[in-house]
Amino acid sequence: MKRAFSVVALFLYAWIVPSHAQDLKSIPLPPPQKEIGKPLMQVLSMRQSSREFDTRPLPIQELSNLLWAADGINRPESGKRTAPSAMNWQETDVYVLTAEGAFLYDAKSSGLNPVAGGDLRGSAGTQGFVKDAPVNLVYVVDNAKITRGSDEDRKLYSAADVGFIAENVYLYCASQGLAAVVRGSVDREKLSGALKLRPDQRIILAQTVGYPK
Repeated sequence: MKRAFSVVALFLYAWIVPSHAQDLKSIPLPPPQKEIGKPLMQVLSMRQSSREFDTRPLPIQELSNLLWAADGINRPESGKRTAPSAMNWQETDVYVLTAEGAFLYDAKSSGLNPVAGGDLRGSAGTQGFVKDAPVNLVYVVDNAKITRGSDEDRKLYSAADVGFIAENVYLYCASQGLAAVVRGSVDREKLSGALKLRPDQRIILAQTVGYPK
């Protein structure tokens, strides 16, 4: 009982709502649970988009598993990821928006680095459910990491790479009984400002994740 209480207390402390961006702290994520999950063919048969979400927050372990499945490092010796990327550019950054603030997923350290304080979930989409769902993932392409190719090629390859990550999220959610939907309806200019993105960073898609309602 004491152990359960300490885990809950640690989780609440880590996710305490800050009043200013500078109050946000980096959040270390626990190691992903790689042994869990349903068989692949069963997961594929269950994959779907959902637009109704419970407002309960995701536990920190669930969030760690989700982000590792999305684009975590699965080959530590080479730093390569669970999602492929053209030329191994690894140009897609995953931003995590919760009620507490906006964070950048750091796959190398397995943590969340603070970006902006306050609840930015409503800026991650135009549908009503977006602002209340516990997690919105925002996929941002960093063009500075794309070292060659025409503009058309860069857009094509980076869009495909984001699609791979979004599908990983869908499959993880299907396996774990979570609801998810990927969305293109985002006010990119407003959200780019809130996330303090550079001009050469582009928001491609967002994806809402939570417990089904």
